[in-house]
Order: sequence, then structure tokens, then C-alpha cells
Amino acid sequence: MANSISVSKTTQEGTSLDTLVKEGKALYNIWKQTNSLKDSTKAKGFDTRLGKLLVELKAQSSLDSGQISRQTLATYHVDKIDRRRRSEALWFVENEVECRDFIKKSKKGFTSLTALQAAMRKASKEAEAEPTEVEAVEAEPSKEEVSNVGQSNKPSKDDIVKSIVKACQYSGIDLLDIAEALMEIDTVSEAEETETKVAA
Repeated sequence: MANSISVSKTTQEGTSLDTLVKEGKALYNIWKQTNSLKDSTKAKGFDTRLGKLLVELKAQSSLDSGQISRQTLATYHVDKIDRRRRSEALWFVENEVECRDFIKKSKKGFTSLTALQAAMRKASKEAEAEPTEVEAVEAEPSKEEVSNVGQSNKPSKDDIVKSIVKACQYSGIDLLDIAEALMEIDTVSEAEETETKVAA
């Protein structure tokens, strides 16, 4: 069973219980008449008013999840409004700034909050899929790398340094650690041993 909810006569913002009930009744009366997204998302529009009422009810919820109980929805006369419409209105108010910016930037109009949500979701997926400038630069070979194609397979000193730098960046290793490790290698003794073996 649902937990019983004790609703105080006034909320934190000073909105009285009667005012919220009147708002719920008014929203229920205009619910079926609202067609235009442009009108319903205005400051006094249906979805904006419904979303703000739901935000208030959600804040008053005694449930840990912040879910609004059926009893509370019935008390405020919004239980008859379609749950999807309530969900969309709540989403719109919680993301109002982003939604209004997206609507302004969009070249086409939206007929409903469902269409707006879908378009915003699609745009965010496309934005995530596009490589950033750094990734794009790393993915493209440099002019030097392209010019070395087809030449000898022996890498130059600059090629080796570049590959070490890239490997350090990729692995998160400090270049100074690599430099110290390279300094510890006794290349002179190895070169002498090679010459001695060749001479013998």
C-alpha cells in the first residue's frame, strides 16, 4: 500500500494547499483543449503550469524516490491527466532552459513535447558521436607521416621521438620518466661490444 502523506497547510515557498488544488482543477479543465506546443510552453501555458505543479508535488513527496503518490495526484485533481503528458510536462520544466534554447535554435517547429524530446535526444546522440577536434587531429596522419610512406622502413630519429611522445600520452606516462630510463641504458658499452664482435 502507499504510504500516507501528511501535507502541510503551506509549502516551503508559501503556496497554500488551496491554491495548489485550484491550480490542479484548472489544469484538468483545460487539459483536452491544449493543442499547440507554442501556447502550452508559454509562462502561463498548460505544460509549464502542470510541470511546475508536479515539481512542487514532487518536492513535497515523502517517498525517497520523489515519486508522487496516486493519492496526492487525486487530491490535486491531476490524476485524470494522462501520465505521459504529466511526465513530459515535468521533464519540460526540469529542463526548461535547454528546451527553450533548442526550440530557438531549431529551424522547424515542434508539434508536441514528445517530438521535442525525440529531437533533443537525437541531437545529443549526434553530438556525442561526432569526434572532437583533438580526436580528429589524432586520427588524421600528419603531412610528415604521409610523406614518409613508401620510403625506407627504417624510422628516423624524429619518427622515434614522435612515437615515444604519442605512446606516453596514450599511456599517461611522464616523458621525464622515459628520458631517465633511456639515460640509464649504457649504449656506449653495447656499441663497443658490437664493434668487438664485428672486428673478430
